[in-house]
Amino acid sequence: MKVTVKYFASIREAIGAGSEQRDSSAATLGALRDELIALGGAYADCLARGKAVRLALNQDMCDESTALGEGAEVAFFPPVTGG
Repeated sequence: MKVTVKYFASIREAIGAGSEQRDSSAATLGALRDELIALGGAYADCLARGKAVRLALNQDMCDESTALGEGAEVAFFPPVTGG
């Protein structure tokens, strides 16, 4: 299936792109994260397990067990704080 993947803040800077279209066979957001980690390089570094990464599906915050569907928009970003 085709999905749009968006990257924000330090993840965008590390990968060098704000968004991309990807073909994926992932059933969940966690599986998509694993596919991206498997690409190696900056993907593996900034999306690695153990790193704090927030996810959104179609602009709604969610967790890695959320089902992924055709045409979905997935966003990865580091946690942010404000003051």
